[in-house]
Amino acid sequence: MIRELVIAVAALGTVTAQAESPKDRGYATINRETAEAHIGFLAADELEGREAGYKSGRIAGNYVLAQLKALGLQPWNGDSYEQPFAASRIERQKKGRYTVHPDSIAKLEQGVHQKLNLRNIIGMIPGKKSDEYVIMGAHYDHIGMDPLLDGDKIYNGADDNASGVAAVLQIARAFMASGERPERTILFALWDGEEKGLLGSEHFMLNWADPSKIKGYLNFDMIGRNNREDVPEHVVYFYTAAYPEFEKWLRNDIKERGLNLKPDYRAWDRPIGGGDNGSFALRDVPVIWYHTDGHKDYHMPGDEAHRINYPKTVDITRAAYLNLWNLANNFGD
Repeated sequence: MIRELVIAVAALGTVTAQAESPKDRGYATINRETAEAHIGFLAADELEGREAGYKSGRIAGNYVLAQLKALGLQPWNGDSYEQPFAASRIERQKKGRYTVHPDSIAKLEQGVHQKLNLRNIIGMIPGKKSDEYVIMGAHYDHIGMDPLLDGDKIYNGADDNASGVAAVLQIARAFMASGERPERTILFALWDGEEKGLLGSEHFMLNWADPSKIKGYLNFDMIGRNNREDVPEHVVYFYTAAYPEFEKWLRNDIKERGLNLKPDYRAWDRPIGGGDNGSFALRDVPVIWYHTDGHKDYHMPGDEAHRINYPKTVDITRAAYLNLWNLANNFGD
């Protein structure tokens, strides 16, 4: 009896040790409660739709900056988590999109034009290889409010893209909780101005000297709703076709971890689409992009926190954490 008890205790110790591996220690921190807290704040009426260039967008930026600081991530750029930038377009009576390209801005500045002052918020976990990077990103802006709407005037943007921001913040916390220094430096980026033309991620890449040093980019844009209510586990998994291991990773993790997801695997030579992943794919950075497809509340006031499919959002976040672990530690070695 004593011998059996000793064996049982030893076996329990082995299980505990396995559960406390650095990767699993981080994985265990990802939960629904945190997702609800982040999405609930960012999609609250008081934030008035987080429009880029407006006070509500600044408040959202302050929130994500405070979260990165509280988690203990390092500033990515010296002593600052912020990457300020300007975007311009022709005055509003004429059709024109905002741009962050210096030549285009210089031309616009010769006449009457609009200008937005924006900022990306970026935190960093330094890796052992200081010249190799992986980046995880999501845009934190949305489309604001319309005082002339009859009824609900606020475009809350719970799915688009408070859900993605919550995933980035949870995964940043998970990596810090793991206690393991990654092989590659990880940047956790919250982009501004996506809804006005991928402005934040494009500005970032315009000012990044060597895209070849970015070994992978993982993007979230709308990971919280159901395209069809009869298939609540649906998620689209875009990835760069040249890297079939990206699909193998997710297939294996769903099986091994019991994640309740039914991915639509979409390999793409360059996963451009309409999200910030396009700024990276156009420069041949390997991309993974999670998206749960369109729904009736897309860019409408009905995109509110109480409509989020939280179990799915959490499982996508867990799957993406494992993706990023591979990108940061194993991919391409």
